[in-house]
Amino acid sequence: MPFIAAHDGAQLFFKDWGRGRPVVLIHGWPLDADMWEFQQRTLTEAGFRTIAYDRRGFGRSDQTWDGYDYDTLADDLKSVLDALDVQDVALVGFSMGGGEIARYMSRHGGARVTRAALVSSVTPYMLKTADNPDGVDPAVFDGMIAGLKKDRPNFMATFAKTFFGVGMLSSPVSSDLIEWTGTLAMRGSPKATTACVTAFAETDFRADMAAFRVPTLVIHGDADRTVPIDVSGKATAAAIPGAEFVVYDDAPHAVPFTHAERLNADLITFLKS
Repeated sequence: MPFIAAHDGAQLFFKDWGRGRPVVLIHGWPLDADMWEFQQRTLTEAGFRTIAYDRRGFGRSDQTWDGYDYDTLADDLKSVLDALDVQDVALVGFSMGGGEIARYMSRHGGARVTRAALVSSVTPYMLKTADNPDGVDPAVFDGMIAGLKKDRPNFMATFAKTFFGVGMLSSPVSSDLIEWTGTLAMRGSPKATTACVTAFAETDFRADMAAFRVPTLVIHGDADRTVPIDVSGKATAAAIPGAEFVVYDDAPHAVPFTHAERLNADLITFLKS
């Protein structure tokens, strides 16, 4: 399997498909690069070179004990771009992956990057604080960590219902797909899984927003109960000058799965514009 050595030697698994302008896909929590099942093939067939990698601690990448802060994760992204020596890159980040993009743009000056797309992103700041009163109560994240430590498989199964927007009598995706993504989630290390909750909950990306000096697409579902649109998508779009903001009506958090065809079309239009 192909791996890239991060700055500290951690081995990061990646998939590199096709030719053309490079598009780097950064997965969300608690999944891995395979979550781009419905995007990577379609984007590659549309003429792009697509690169998806497993965040450290998840999938096939090394399960390091440390390194789950966003500075380190942004450095990992830099390692991927440098190792493959790609230019004119478009970054696409889902959920937690949007944070990597934001921190990379500020910490590394957006080197090599000419476009960015933030899908259901955790930016600019999730946590409710005195100066972020519309954020999510810290008790929510404390409860997530407690649930993961007590019974991670059970927590993941319960979390999936909110993630995918599953109702009492209906679901936008099949039970088989939910089961598969649960398998992806359980491939992550317990330490990485809990440490990343702290990272995406407590990292303040508001100062990073000024580093977006490239065309940026922000996509968010207005029924997202995992990363509420008001504190995330709307705030991100308002903070990035000239950002294109697309709201998916009645969409939950997991739009790469529930709205795959629309997302693919929107990404291709944006990448080719």
